[in-house]
Amino acid sequence: MKAVIEIGGKQYYVEEGSILYVEKLDQIIGGEVIFDKVLMVDQKIGKPYLIGSSVIGEVLKHGKQKKIVVFKYKAKKKYRRKQGHRQPYTKVLIKKIKE
Repeated sequence: MKAVIEIGGKQYYVEEGSILYVEKLDQIIGGEVIFDKVLMVDQKIGKPYLIGSSVIGEVLKHGKQKKIVVFKYKAKKKYRRKQGHRQPYTKVLIKKIKE
């Protein structure tokens, strides 16, 4: 069974047993998280969400992605700013999809 869910303003195509890296969630490691914003399950499509459908996942880990460098520069003005950023994420295992 496959589904499309919305988490943190982004859409993910998932199936049971798949692993997702999503925006950081306020859940404990090993805890259960329920995603109720289900857009599609198999061939059923919601308008915009399917009522009564949900996806159950388990939080495996919290972490930060690799560092990216944000470099601002203006030509001929001696303006340079270097800044780094690491986006926090949550690793989620999809356990069950309910229709």
